[in-house]
Amino acid sequence: MVTSTGAGEAAYEKSIKSPTPLDPAAAAERLKDVKRILDQSGVVFFLGSGTCLGAIRENRFIPWDDEMDTASVIGLHGLTEERIDQVVAAFTQEGYYVHVGHNSRDIGISVVKSSIRADWTCHRIIGDSIYQYPATKTPLRLFTQLKEIDFIGEKFLVPNPPEEYLQTKYGPDWRTPKGPGFEKDVVENVPDADLLNRWQKLGQFVTKNLVPWRAGRIRVFDRAGAPVNGAEVVVVGVGRSRTNQHGYARFYLPNKYFCAVIIRYDGHEEVLYEELLTPSETYVYSPGPIVTAEEHYKAGVRAMALTRE
Repeated sequence: MVTSTGAGEAAYEKSIKSPTPLDPAAAAERLKDVKRILDQSGVVFFLGSGTCLGAIRENRFIPWDDEMDTASVIGLHGLTEERIDQVVAAFTQEGYYVHVGHNSRDIGISVVKSSIRADWTCHRIIGDSIYQYPATKTPLRLFTQLKEIDFIGEKFLVPNPPEEYLQTKYGPDWRTPKGPGFEKDVVENVPDADLLNRWQKLGQFVTKNLVPWRAGRIRVFDRAGAPVNGAEVVVVGVGRSRTNQHGYARFYLPNKYFCAVIIRYDGHEEVLYEELLTPSETYVYSPGPIVTAEEHYKAGVRAMALTRE
């Protein structure tokens, strides 16, 4: 579901495909406004992902972060899906462009105003856990008694203890600033098939072994434009496969998902941190441009880089 104007939609798409680091002062004002709307709506939320990391580790926004992360848990602190719909309406009334995405892990709400994007992820409880993007299983107990901190002149809640939350997502070295490239640490902590439930794992087995023509495919090309044989393609949290002589690797997804994808071959490795994949579709991968460290710092990793065949 999406609401608001074409300009807002364009700003949202740009924030995904061509992200740029936030201006700290503008980000602080926008986050305070998001907090105001959520508080007025009676929603308990916490700082998540990179925003939580910056607040806890450095008491500031991370210099290379391109959006703000807030989150809640459906079923905790009185949050229901009906309440989420009311909050979406409240943001729209306040002049925000709102994009809402549903999947089995969460309801993801992105709000954009003045080209600044903030995400409010409403996690679903799965067993005794929630899943942080892209597929990090995180204990539910970290969200039942949230911790209050001071940040940008306001009181915010964070997971409790925040150190365990951050280690779960970013690894034991989370206190060391990494700059763009931290995504590799995140995706390498995720086991294969961790996003899939028992029935989805059965569906993956059936698709791979009995009806492979129903699988999705990613075709990998090298910088010369030639298909790569034997490249490893990892759909993070789902599975991995190798390309054939024509450059095709198969993947299984039970539903349409935003996923992180890793492509590796002959000394080449690239993490695509946010790709929208649809079951049974075929996508094409070509390596990104070779950039300097400064250019990488400004642009971060590529997202939405796969194209439909």
